[in-house]
Amino acid sequence: MPLCEHPSAEIPDIPATTLLGHAAELFRAMGDPERLRLLAMLQGGERCVGELVGEQDKLSTVSARLQALHRARLLHRRREARHIYYRLADEHVARLLNNALEHAAERFATP
Repeated sequence: MPLCEHPSAEIPDIPATTLLGHAAELFRAMGDPERLRLLAMLQGGERCVGELVGEQDKLSTVSARLQALHRARLLHRRREARHIYYRLADEHVARLLNNALEHAAERFATP
């Protein structure tokens, strides 16, 4: 006997545990404001690591953040001589970022 009844609300098919785990990895990688900032900067196109280092950042810190995003398959990278260039992995990443930012703006907007 169910604890509550909602005749009009069917539970949707739940994705496989493996897929849910992969999605959780993506959200963990994106779960840092500075990594989100890097993703936002890369929406404008490919950039080398040096272009992504801000006035307050250390190169090693930015590199570590980019590596975390790359390991989560949110970024692609390529090497050209001594420079490493990063770009968003695909349009899904841009949409995911934009949806998160829109949701945050809507959720935390002052009335």
